[in-house]
Formats: sequence, C-alpha cells, structure tokens
Amino acid sequence: MPTHIIALVFAVMAETVATSALKASDQFTKLGPTAVVVIGYAISFYLLAYTVRFMPVGIVYALWSGMGIIFVSIIGWVWFKQYLDLPAILGLAMILGGIVVINVFSNTTGTH
Repeated sequence: MPTHIIALVFAVMAETVATSALKASDQFTKLGPTAVVVIGYAISFYLLAYTVRFMPVGIVYALWSGMGIIFVSIIGWVWFKQYLDLPAILGLAMILGGIVVINVFSNTTGTH
C-alpha cells in the first residue's frame, strides 16, 4: 500500500480521536482531553500535508472528512449514546458511498 494512503488513514484516525475528545474537553476546560484535541489535530494536519503531495487536495479532504464523519458518528453513538435517526443514517450512508466510489473507481487516489 502506498505510503500516502497509509498517512491518510492515520490522519483520519488522529482526527477521529481529536474530534471525539472535543466533547470530553468540556469546551477546553479539562486539560487532558484538550491536549488530546490539540495533539490529535496537529498529527492529522501534518499527515494531510504529506498526503496532498501525492493526491489532489479536494480528494484528500473528501476522504479525510468523510471517513472522519463516519467514525466520529459511530463513536458518538457507542461512547456518548448519541443516537441517529433514519435521515441521519441515510446521509451517512451516502457519504460512505462517495468514499467507496472515489476509492474503487477514481484514478486520483494513486492506488490504481
């Protein structure tokens, strides 16, 4: 697997952790979760900067934000008990479908 795809996967993971820690930071009043937010986003943006050297920025951002939305929604559901209604689930399914289309059919990711 190309290193820029691995970097993108880790960027999504760091962003997911950082975004999930936003709720736990209680508007940045709790030091530990706030540090996780700052460090997580710093790692994520560093890895994104590497990834955009190899892929178009729009595709990188679509994949990063789309996958982040899916993972943060799952964490919100499991960890924070934030339930989603049917329209929200359908919207998330469409985002997931877009991610699949880009990865399976587009040559812009550099994996084909």
